[in-house]
Amino acid sequence: MDIKNIAKDVFEIEAKEIAKLSNLLTSDFEDAINAVLNTNGKFIISGMGKSGIIGKKIAATLASTGTPSFFLHPGEAYHGDLGMIEKDDIVLLISNSGETDEVLKLIPFLKNQENITISMSGNPSSTLAQNTNYHLNVAVEHEACPLQLAPTSSTTATLVMGDAIAVALMKLRDFKDENFAKFHPGGSLGRRLLTKIENVMKKDNLPIITKDANVKEIIHKITDGKCGLVVILEDDKINGIITDGDIRRVMESQEEKFFNLNAKDIMSHSPKQINKDEKLVTASEIMGNFKINSLLVVNSEDKLVGIVQMYDLGL
Repeated sequence: MDIKNIAKDVFEIEAKEIAKLSNLLTSDFEDAINAVLNTNGKFIISGMGKSGIIGKKIAATLASTGTPSFFLHPGEAYHGDLGMIEKDDIVLLISNSGETDEVLKLIPFLKNQENITISMSGNPSSTLAQNTNYHLNVAVEHEACPLQLAPTSSTTATLVMGDAIAVALMKLRDFKDENFAKFHPGGSLGRRLLTKIENVMKKDNLPIITKDANVKEIIHKITDGKCGLVVILEDDKINGIITDGDIRRVMESQEEKFFNLNAKDIMSHSPKQINKDEKLVTASEIMGNFKINSLLVVNSEDKLVGIVQMYDLGL
């Protein structure tokens, strides 16, 4: 038995079932999305078993993309946690069969409290579908499980429908990367968008020389500074920059008089700078646009306060 072919069969079966989902969409999807957009409440997800596990992921995706959401276990809800559901909340109930007892038990309370309800099941004629405001059909013809018993294609279809909800809400809310970063401050995106340059820049023992420094002094300062460059200052103002690449190029092009040169003969004028209060993402964009690895960091008075390099950005 070819193990790789087993995996390929699973991929093909589930991909075909997902592709069919678009044909199952009705106006209920659009109406459900508009209901979520227009509510002042939360979007609560509930489901049992594998549906509950998928529901937890859907709730997590929604919460991280601008829709206040959490997962509520139907069993716990029926035994005291119904108080977590407020009148303005919208509740998504998930059950592949649409007949899960623990989920159906929530409906009388939700109707009595006049919550807007959305169901997600594989049976539009199920008890669940018939007793909610909007129904999202996630029916599949074939599970990837060879016994047609373990939820495989059906849970994938449910997850994809949840992603469709989250993405639709993101686009309609014009949810941007900086919004995402607020909910993920510990991730690489959050770091780039929220962290300031001054928090990562090198600020001690900066490699600074004068314009009259000779080549030997320049090379020693580049080596000691460990930034691959030196900054030329004149009256506390940035006058230029010399990188180790500049040294190599001048050494090749002006070999005969190389050791008679001074910093003013080699330096590049108007080096790229960035304010210490800018975010890492801005530094990344500047470095990418100009194909450079370092930026001089200045304060509001354009005085040198540090150096930031590509590896400092943690990209």
